[in-house]
Amino acid sequence: MLHLIPAPLHRALYRVADRVRRRWWRIRRPRRASVLMAAFDEGGRVLLVRHSYGPLVWALPGGGIDRGEEPALAALREFREELGCGLADIVALESRVHDEGGSQDLRHVFAARLAGSPLPDMREIVEIGLFEPHALPGGCDWRVAPAVRLALVARSQER
Repeated sequence: MLHLIPAPLHRALYRVADRVRRRWWRIRRPRRASVLMAAFDEGGRVLLVRHSYGPLVWALPGGGIDRGEEPALAALREFREELGCGLADIVALESRVHDEGGSQDLRHVFAARLAGSPLPDMREIVEIGLFEPHALPGGCDWRVAPAVRLALVARSQER
């Protein structure tokens, strides 16, 4: 149903919703769960995205986990919704609680291989890029480098 909203309006609504959500977190201090994906192409480059809301930084794809949803399935769902692409060889890297702007976020970090060609949905995700893991671009979200390091360690142990 949300696809019926024109993309520019959808992006504007994401920006408003993000501001409201962050204020609500400071008041309510909710507990929530989320996933982050360090997804690599066949050449070993990591996929980073830019969202239509929040700070204009390069970030890992991810999102919230629905009630009763398994973290790995949430990662697959979020990836497909936002990037229209699948994942293969998913490996759980870490699950830790982080204080995220007032909320307690149980963050599950995964590494995977891209299965297909990701494309930004131009609603939530407005730009994508593939980067060498040891030469990440400037302006990355604080979660990117630690997650990529974990993923590189896991990948080296697989070989």
